[in-house]
Order: sequence, then C-alpha cells, then structure tokens
Amino acid sequence: MILKVVRSGGFAGLMASGELDTSAQPDSERLEQVARGLSSAQLGTGRPQPDRYVYRLQVYDAADSEPTELIVAEQDLDADTAWLLDRILQS
Repeated sequence: MILKVVRSGGFAGLMASGELDTSAQPDSERLEQVARGLSSAQLGTGRPQPDRYVYRLQVYDAADSEPTELIVAEQDLDADTAWLLDRILQS
C-alpha cells in the first residue's frame, strides 16, 4: 500500500507532504489497518477553520491502482488518524 498526504493551511499557510510505502515499514500492519478503516463519513466535513490544517490523503492499494482520496480537517482528527497522517509526513 502506498500512502500520500498533503497538509495545507495552519497559522502560516505552509504546505507539507509525505509519501510512504507500507511494505517497507516495520509497522506496516498497523499503517494499513488504520488506512483501510478510514471513510469519508467518519472524517467529518473537511471544511477548514482559521489557522487549522487540512489534510488530503491518497491511499493506493497498489502502485498502479487508482487512489482513494480522503480530505480531513484538523479539528476532525481522532487519535489513529492523527498518528497515521503524522507517520506519513515524517517519512
């Protein structure tokens, strides 16, 4: 699984991005479990709020597959989703 994230917004309006191939990671099972458990319905509206981040996550089951794209606003993050996004951005 390949995970890509772009974070935008925040106080300074800076952008950050990351990409992670889960097959090369020691915690690949957890990464994939959290990514597969995400759905648009649980992630809230995705509407930005002043000085807060918005994350655009793309999940590729295989390198040549079409991605599933999810948008989540900072205020809608739960602990698992926040961990996943941080993990991708740190890659």
